[in-house]
Amino acid sequence: MSRSTNVNILDRPLGKGGTSRSSALDQSVSLSSFAYLFSEMVQYHQNRVDSISELERRLEATGYGVGLRVLELLAFRAREYKRETRLMNVLQFVSITVWKALFGKAADSLERSIDHADEFMIVDYAPITSTFVSVPSDFGGLSADAYLSGIICGILEGAGFPARVTAHSVDMEEGETAPASSASTGAPLLPPRKSKAVFLVKFNQSVLSRDAAMG
Repeated sequence: MSRSTNVNILDRPLGKGGTSRSSALDQSVSLSSFAYLFSEMVQYHQNRVDSISELERRLEATGYGVGLRVLELLAFRAREYKRETRLMNVLQFVSITVWKALFGKAADSLERSIDHADEFMIVDYAPITSTFVSVPSDFGGLSADAYLSGIICGILEGAGFPARVTAHSVDMEEGETAPASSASTGAPLLPPRKSKAVFLVKFNQSVLSRDAAMG
C-alpha cells in the first residue's frame, strides 16, 4: 500500500492558495481574499459598536484568538519547538518567524524604547491591514492595524509573556523611505505610504522581573 503524498493542511504555507497556479497569482488571490474577509469582519463589528475605540477593541480581541492559534500552528510545524523563555528571543520570534509565516517577510525593525525599559516597538512600513484596506473618512481615527496588535498580543500571552500591544500610525520623517521588502508589496499602482505602523509592546512588570532574574 503506497503512502499518500497529500500535504497535511497544517504543513501547507500560510497565505497561499492551491499548488496548480503560479506563486505570484496565488499571492494575489490570497491578498484579495483577505481584504474582502477583513472588510466584512470590520463591517460586522462596526454595526455592533458605538465608538471607534470600541471597534478597535473588538478587532484586537478577534486578532488575539488568531494569535493563539498561529503560535500553536508554528509550534506544531517546528516539530522540535522549544518554548522561548527570554524576552528578546520571543520578540525576535514574533518580528521574524511569525511575520514571515503570515506576511512572507520579516518586520522592518524591532526597537527598544529609550525612555521605558518595558516598551518595545515592532515596525512595519506596509502592514497588510492598512495598506490594502481603506478606512472611510468618517472613521479617520480608526486603526485597522488593531487586528494585528491583537495577533501579537495573543502570541505573546500564549508564550507566557503578557503584554499590552497597541497599533500606531506614525508619519515618516523627511528623507525616510520604506525598505525594498516593504516597498514591493505586489501593488505597484498604490501611491507610496506616508506613514508606517508601529506596534507598541508594553510588557507586564512580572515579565521584566523574570527576565532579569534569568540574567
